[in-house]
Amino acid sequence: MIELRNIVKRYNHKGPDGKNAIKTAVNGLSLTIEKGEIFGLLGPNGAGKTTTVRMLTTLTQPSEGEILYDGIPLKGNEGILKRKIGVVPQNLNFDQDLTAGENLELHARLYHLPKEKREKRIKELLDFVELEDVINDSVRKLSGGMKRRLLIARGLIHEPDVLFMDEPTVALDPQVRRRIWELIRQMARKGTTVLLTTHYIEEAAALCDRVAIMKKGSIIELDTPQGFIDHYGHYMAEWEGANGTACRFFSAKEEAEAFVETMTIKANVRPATLEDVFVEITGRREGLDK
Repeated sequence: MIELRNIVKRYNHKGPDGKNAIKTAVNGLSLTIEKGEIFGLLGPNGAGKTTTVRMLTTLTQPSEGEILYDGIPLKGNEGILKRKIGVVPQNLNFDQDLTAGENLELHARLYHLPKEKREKRIKELLDFVELEDVINDSVRKLSGGMKRRLLIARGLIHEPDVLFMDEPTVALDPQVRRRIWELIRQMARKGTTVLLTTHYIEEAAALCDRVAIMKKGSIIELDTPQGFIDHYGHYMAEWEGANGTACRFFSAKEEAEAFVETMTIKANVRPATLEDVFVEITGRREGLDK
């Protein structure tokens, strides 16, 4: 559904000396995302995730390379391909003076949906996100979880083939987060391709078919969540070292326990998670020195 071929994005910016300099935000990115896949794009701040999504959603142009949707080049076909794309932003950017239903009506009109289809689609989507009872309520009155679900409904109003979701469950309580997870799974089962960016690594582990980890503008590793664990190790030995928490991965619990028995300081053995792998790959001090 989505193919990126050697994508590069460079920006002009002021260097530390005040002179113009070139910053490479994305560097030679090649990637294929399949139809109906839930794909996670992870990385520390400044890794290039946002720039990548901005290029995929036509908000900025690549400096080099090519993006294709279903085999069609994005460049030169932006008007046609925008109809294939839905976006669920991190910010709650509703018109606060309108009701939930009116916000969906406005978005449907922007995509030139005829009246009969608009009305049907709005009802379907409010049922889907379980907000049919608040169609006439002001957006101001909705809870954070309701607003997040309404964002999903708005992003789906024109039946896109691809949905981009930027931190879709940020600041939500666990019950609401899990409800949104189920909505994302239902979308994928219906054939919608979902590209998800999140700082909640457990969210990527629970949802994504594959995960790409970015650093300094490039994908450094790509695998399924389980594939990462299989490669690095299912268990961890963890202890307090001279420079903070230290750890080591092991394939089996028995191996980790045998290693701990040789240590002269206290250490724990626990199952490894995708977050452990993410920290191992990107570096334990990533983001702390900025």
